[in-house]
Amino acid sequence: MWRSSAVRRGIRTMSSLRLALVQLAVGEDKAANIARAISFIERAKQQELADIVTLPECFNSPYGTSHFAKYAESIPDGETCVALSGAARRNNVYVIGGTIPERDDGKLYNTCTIWAPDGKLVAKYRKMHLFDIDIKGKITFRESDSLSAGNSLTTFEVGGCKIGIGICYDIRFEELARLYRNKGCQMLIYPGAFNMTTGPLHFSLLQRARANDNQLYVACVSPARGSPPGYVTWGHSQLTNPWGEILHELDAGEDMVVSDIDLKVVDEVRAQIPTFSQRRTDLYDTVWKQDV
Repeated sequence: MWRSSAVRRGIRTMSSLRLALVQLAVGEDKAANIARAISFIERAKQQELADIVTLPECFNSPYGTSHFAKYAESIPDGETCVALSGAARRNNVYVIGGTIPERDDGKLYNTCTIWAPDGKLVAKYRKMHLFDIDIKGKITFRESDSLSAGNSLTTFEVGGCKIGIGICYDIRFEELARLYRNKGCQMLIYPGAFNMTTGPLHFSLLQRARANDNQLYVACVSPARGSPPGYVTWGHSQLTNPWGEILHELDAGEDMVVSDIDLKVVDEVRAQIPTFSQRRTDLYDTVWKQDV
């Protein structure tokens, strides 16, 4: 397990929180996937004193349209949710449950759950932008063949930090990140499973862009890279600060990074480069139409 220097020294301030990003190996055994996730939650809290532990996209299931229905479950009473709730409660830690295939009212969703230290479900977010792409000769994928899209924003607060949730392909849509910034978010977390074609080109670039555009922290948490056949993820989970600087980047294998998030950096960047107050909202704006 790799640790940041801040964790080794035990540095904490009133304006910081400790975030763990878990790049989890995922196989076809659902129970084994869940057990591995729970073990990382326990390690992150008990050994590293994390305040929040974040799991990757589709951590209880192989990623693929042929798998979603088989591994899907209801929220909050499915086996994965029961396990996450128990782990959050036993370890007194916030858990961002990556994503799981959710079954609800005859539809399937790619859904992120957030669990409080008392084990209660704080919120859930359903992937808003479905991953439908066709890159000739490299990769074709259509989440919409099996999944339905979500229609709601999701925010929650931990230790004075307001966090917005997106999932993987959502990071390509700068409007979503701007809406979260408009709502006062200081961090965006995207469980994501970029592939071997788009990952090397865009995974880090998009994270730095969203962080720089909105002057906030961005964390993307990927599954570890598996082996063909099937969908192969890029890995490279990453944490980026409001300056657009990469603070930590994992490689391809199963691993975890734990880092202290200094919220004063958000305030400093926004004060020194005040783009939020300089936006010409008399000429243009980004609007959440659900509130209109």
